[in-house]
Amino acid sequence: MTMMTGQTETSSLRVESDARTHEGRVRELNEDSYVAREKDGFWAVADGMGGHEKGEWASEVLTEQLGSADLPSDFDGACKVIAERIYAANDIVYAEARERGKQMGSTVVALYTQGRRFAVLWVGDSRCYLYREGALNQISRDHSQVQEMIERSLLDPGDAEGHPMGHVLARAVGVQGSLTVDVIVDEIQPGDIFLLCSDGLHGYVAEGEIARLLSRADPQQTTQALIGATLDRGAPDNVTVIAVMFTEPTILSIPQPATAA
Repeated sequence: MTMMTGQTETSSLRVESDARTHEGRVRELNEDSYVAREKDGFWAVADGMGGHEKGEWASEVLTEQLGSADLPSDFDGACKVIAERIYAANDIVYAEARERGKQMGSTVVALYTQGRRFAVLWVGDSRCYLYREGALNQISRDHSQVQEMIERSLLDPGDAEGHPMGHVLARAVGVQGSLTVDVIVDEIQPGDIFLLCSDGLHGYVAEGEIARLLSRADPQQTTQALIGATLDRGAPDNVTVIAVMFTEPTILSIPQPATAA
């Protein structure tokens, strides 16, 4: 298992984050990978697919592209660069897949923050959740066959869990020559906790349990507990989690010393 922990202050908000990945109890290879650039306000999770070493390579192409991205100082420009790096990874993986004659690819979900704004960019079924004021909200929407059926009113959301098409992706990086990256932009509130995760978490741990563990409001304890909850359920897949918490910084007032009369 690998992990990365940090704490930063940016534009009047304190940021604390922790990232962990685990191969699980069944898989020999870990096809998940992640990016944790706390000082840049940037995190990402990628979940490779294709079996053997192909999925591992595909997810690493993504995180190498994102991890080395030179992000400009303006918010919109940084989001554009992140999307461009995802498109670049798509070109690399798709070209390799065609050359080998084998399908390979990866999901990706990325969180970029600057000041009190955030952007979530994603392809596939790796997710971004936002825990705010005691409620867990899924920010991203899975690019999966099941989600498409739900959106077309062909499947009731209550029947989605355990559906045989549950892990069939409708969109992934490297599977086709062209790609669409979805983006959501909104405002950060003090106390917000973001969770990026692969389906090794949300596929086996209920959202109610995820919310309960996020309520600890400590990124390191939260990621440890989330990985532990997955392992307790057999962890048949690789699992990667990143927790990012925003709080108001402590403000100290230092009065000027009195001068002698």
